[in-house]
Amino acid sequence: MSTDKPSPIRPTDDEARNLARGLIAQARHAALGVIDPETGSPMVTRIAFGKTPQGHPATLVSDLSHHTRALKVNPSASLLLGEPGPRGDPLTHPRLTLQAVAHFLRQGEAGHAEVAAHWLHDHPKARLYIGFADFSFARFDVQRAYLNGGFGRAFVLTADDLGF
Repeated sequence: MSTDKPSPIRPTDDEARNLARGLIAQARHAALGVIDPETGSPMVTRIAFGKTPQGHPATLVSDLSHHTRALKVNPSASLLLGEPGPRGDPLTHPRLTLQAVAHFLRQGEAGHAEVAAHWLHDHPKARLYIGFADFSFARFDVQRAYLNGGFGRAFVLTADDLGF
């Protein structure tokens, strides 16, 4: 008697790729998971979410925040995108988890001005603090992604699947 269970992961197809890319394009905030360097435990926070001009996931962070300090110690991160709809079970709505590595881009470094201008197009209220000395961008290099497209629709995606 075999105890092997069928995998709940479906083969990645264009529909899954398009759904995942759509979640990335629509997202203006995300849940960010990091490892707390003081405890070694996972920590999750909400961040503003956007993309660099080259299309990489990014956020604008302050050196004063605990999650920024955690990323500087261990740049491995997880981002959760997608929101429940106004009706129905929240678990039936699509969501995407990105596993990534954070790279920081500080003011004065090559490319910062271009990223800042792009960021302000989608996040105009950031104009109030984007120039503060403690703020920098964290660009996320996606290593792998997990798409839950709703009940019974799970996929594993690569950076190539997402166009990175």
